[in-house]
Amino acid sequence: MSKDIIAPDTDLHFVKDNHNPDDWQSATTSIASSVYKGLMENGRRYQTLRDKGSHVPSDEQMFETYEASHFLAFIIDSHKENPLFQAPVVKPKHILDIGTGKGSWAVDVADLFPGATVRGVDLFPPPVTWIPPNCLFEIDDILQSWTWRDPFDLIHLRLLDAAFTPEETDHLYKQCYDHLQPGGWIEQLEMSTFIECDDDSVPADNVLFTWGPRLKMAAHKAGRSFEIMQTFQESIERAGFVDIHTKDYKWPIGPWPRDKTLKEVGGVNHQHWLIGMEGYGMWLLTKYGDPVPWTKEEVQVYVAQMRKELSKPRIHVYQRARRIWARKPVDEEWVKVESSP
Repeated sequence: MSKDIIAPDTDLHFVKDNHNPDDWQSATTSIASSVYKGLMENGRRYQTLRDKGSHVPSDEQMFETYEASHFLAFIIDSHKENPLFQAPVVKPKHILDIGTGKGSWAVDVADLFPGATVRGVDLFPPPVTWIPPNCLFEIDDILQSWTWRDPFDLIHLRLLDAAFTPEETDHLYKQCYDHLQPGGWIEQLEMSTFIECDDDSVPADNVLFTWGPRLKMAAHKAGRSFEIMQTFQESIERAGFVDIHTKDYKWPIGPWPRDKTLKEVGGVNHQHWLIGMEGYGMWLLTKYGDPVPWTKEEVQVYVAQMRKELSKPRIHVYQRARRIWARKPVDEEWVKVESSP
């Protein structure tokens, strides 16, 4: 398998045959124009590398959405010494960021650990203008066989709801397990698509409460894993990971909390929803909407209704999020588990 590797000078990149790392197919070349251009559909740009299609666009508006989600996840753990991840990785040498999106997490971690090589992988080139010399962005389908020779100390995943089928999800976790150092860590952060409210500030029949169920139904018709936040701990356990830690969050949508940090998180998350809903919903609803696929215009009207309700000042809504980090056992631990009665 070959990978497109974006070098620190992002006007250039290299195609490297990872089966023979000394054999450069081309010293300097261009990523295929079809990968950069993507596929335009319903006014949004989608990746073309994976033929099964992507449930979210790869365009400027979606990259802005990713940046907002990265920022709010950073803020809510900003009181910690390392708000980027919770796994106890001290001096990593090799880190992998799966579904890197805009690449913000990979860049920040590369800055934090200048002695580590940080690889961000996705199906579409991230819109980076500068990256640290120890950070590489690779364009590849993570479901294909991995050919990196160096095992990772940390593998990071985020926001993969509806990205894969259940079988693909299990395969992905097995790939992660097989390519971690013994004692290495996997960490994943997921958010629920369901909007919730703990008081009477939003009527029970409000359109806001239809968003999660509608996307869940469409994802189910597409054969994609939905509500991964409820299932990924079980998937991680099934892959063989141990020492599993879980942290649950309530991310406010809107700056309504009194707590200063949560108010800031809510403000950022409000923007995340306003700019991101069309991207999160367009592919699913126009392909697998209920009872029949929706038109682009129907999705846009629905999103406009959602934005109107989310912008009302006196509503107290939120979404749940969950972070899990777990360790690959060392050989001795694995033998002990396997031999125990």
